[in-house]
Amino acid sequence: MISITQAHLEPDRLGEGPQWNTREQRLYWVDAFAPAVRRLDPSDGMVRSFRLEDDIGSFVFCADGSLIGGTRAGFQRIRLNDDGSTHCTVLADPLARDRRLLLNDGKCDRRGRYWCASVHSDFVGRQAELFRLNADLSVSRMDGDLIIGNGIAFSPDDSRMYLADSRDETVWVYDFDIGRGTISGKRLFFSTADIEGRVDGATCDTEGNYWCALVHGAAVACISPAGRMIHRIPVPVRHPTMVTFGGPRLDQLYVTTARQLLRDDEYTAWPQAGALLCIDGLGAIGIPEPFFGEQCDMKYRGAPCQAS
Repeated sequence: MISITQAHLEPDRLGEGPQWNTREQRLYWVDAFAPAVRRLDPSDGMVRSFRLEDDIGSFVFCADGSLIGGTRAGFQRIRLNDDGSTHCTVLADPLARDRRLLLNDGKCDRRGRYWCASVHSDFVGRQAELFRLNADLSVSRMDGDLIIGNGIAFSPDDSRMYLADSRDETVWVYDFDIGRGTISGKRLFFSTADIEGRVDGATCDTEGNYWCALVHGAAVACISPAGRMIHRIPVPVRHPTMVTFGGPRLDQLYVTTARQLLRDDEYTAWPQAGALLCIDGLGAIGIPEPFFGEQCDMKYRGAPCQAS
């Protein structure tokens, strides 16, 4: 039986980017516009918050305990301090010098490269692009002509990469060459033009299904590898923003949500807006998140990522 609980009650303005750290057994996510990194330890329910100077869209883990974040100032190394502060260093900035541009949704592939898409805060034109931050900290531009890049995820066999353009009501799928870190054969995977909600953040399970938050649609969806919706799960928030699998068995789906997207007359109807949600009982297993600069050994289902 599916159940939905609140894993953290204090609302985020714009919760985003949840990722489960398999080595620490803790969940990390961001409040994009607080801005802050948050960390949940499910063993005691404690949440720590770490302040940031720049708006942040996503992050990936590093072996030394730091993060690399996609921010309004580009890619930054983020070190979390015990007092709740952070030490941030810009590593590379592929954005044009327009402070309305922000590095948004992003994920590591299983060769340790950080793929991250951008967004223009005012959604002006098709200025969003897809970048790849390499282990040597060089940046490659991989695609463009987007309104807002979201929903990045990799299939469990590393043959596909997914990318959503939320404002374009479209999820694209590419053929993915993990050895070279290249994408090709871009084609339509799924459209939200005829349903309520748009695809925001996403992840894949071990069966290759694409799980996504339907922002504006008060639901989480599961899309089969063939591009068919096989589950639509209502959630008690109007604007779920991203999903990730976590827990010791990677069988819990954590969902970040947004409060600031509500209209003034909607706050009473959606009192849980901004909360971190946890969905149990889905019967799906997630794939461990890779660490930046490391290769992952995924030889069997549910295997944790191992440095090689």
